[in-house]
Amino acid sequence: MSVIPDSRPRVPASDQTLRILTFLARQRSPAPARAIATALDLPRSTVYHLLATLQQHAFVVHLPEEQRWGLGIAAFELAGGYARQEPLARLGRPILADLVDRARESAHLAVMHGRDVLYIVEERAPRRPALITDVGVRLPAHLTATGRAMLATLPREQVRALYPDATAFADRTGRGPRRPGELREVLREVRVRGWATEDGEVTLGLRSMGVVVRDHTGWPAAAIAVTWPADAEPPDSALATSAARELERRIGRVDPR
Repeated sequence: MSVIPDSRPRVPASDQTLRILTFLARQRSPAPARAIATALDLPRSTVYHLLATLQQHAFVVHLPEEQRWGLGIAAFELAGGYARQEPLARLGRPILADLVDRARESAHLAVMHGRDVLYIVEERAPRRPALITDVGVRLPAHLTATGRAMLATLPREQVRALYPDATAFADRTGRGPRRPGELREVLREVRVRGWATEDGEVTLGLRSMGVVVRDHTGWPAAAIAVTWPADAEPPDSALATSAARELERRIGRVDPR
């Protein structure tokens, strides 16, 4: 007889504490305890007790004048530790190396940084041209395959805030969207297709395809792209998609299907 595993948390207080921190991290500003209790369906007394414990360890701060709670310095230190340890780059590097072996084209991993993408891993294929997408380089997100893949999964309101008018659109080669309406159409095509493309918008003579990497909340944590010469046969998009799904699995995303 098979045994169905118990999916309930073994340490409820720990689960509730992490849910509170996650909730606060997603808010635009500090939140009142009653809003936390309502959103997480927790007793208000439990929320106050856990917030007090978190406050003792500096993971949250209480704003008495506003009667609200926000993230504390210890939470900020966790984010700094994450950045220093570079787990996304460490997890992504072997996946990109395998992708390059299979596609026989160069590949890179990027994250969003405002209206730019920041490249954190690059794997160059043998006998392929050098790319501008070296580690640490930033490029306009609306021109890159990685940027478009991530922008297509963001809330439309956030995309409008990032690109309110034509002044927000940088140019490199004279190609690519230059107005909010043109970008909306590009991102609509990405959502329909499931992956993004760019053709000479970053570097003339080179093309790219990009696939978003979502975290456990469904948020675009990064994107993987493959770049090849415009006169060469494009690689199979399934290779980049498979690499992105593998990185999602490694950073903790559960397959929603």
